[in-house]
Amino acid sequence: MTGILQLDVDVLVDDMRRNARTLAALVADVSAEQARWKSEPRQWSILEVVTHLADEEVEDFRARLDSTLNRPEAPWRPIDPEGWAVERRYNEGSLEASLVRFLDAREESIEWLEGLVRPDWTLVHPHPNLGPIRAGDLLTSWSAHDHIHIRQLNRIHRDFLVSAASGFSPRYAGRW
Repeated sequence: MTGILQLDVDVLVDDMRRNARTLAALVADVSAEQARWKSEPRQWSILEVVTHLADEEVEDFRARLDSTLNRPEAPWRPIDPEGWAVERRYNEGSLEASLVRFLDAREESIEWLEGLVRPDWTLVHPHPNLGPIRAGDLLTSWSAHDHIHIRQLNRIHRDFLVSAASGFSPRYAGRW
């Protein structure tokens, strides 16, 4: 955690805005069958990814960033993203409802972020497993988390396509 710290909040918030549009486009016109489809039982479906994003938006990133900015020493409320997928029965929900919930929550998050007055991005939360996490680390991770799931959704789409072309190969498309 040494060196010059620079955090361009506008770039990160713009990325979060763009990511929301990208995520919405990635699940547009997906059938209920495809939304629940999994390449393997332990993998997540499109529906599970989108529902996860909706829960994470409110219960993880926004809540934990708010806590770090306003009560850095306070313990964070525990989360269990993988457990929630099973406990909350993500794959039995509605893709449309989960997407709307995510997009609405993201809009609220962006409004909240843009309303912060001179936040101290260097405030540190003492994470028990990861060590010190600064508020700026959380904001950066929030946007980066979107990109992880954008990549995941692309993989699910590709795997679904390949499963629909059983016996045929996508190798001519190039290396995955």
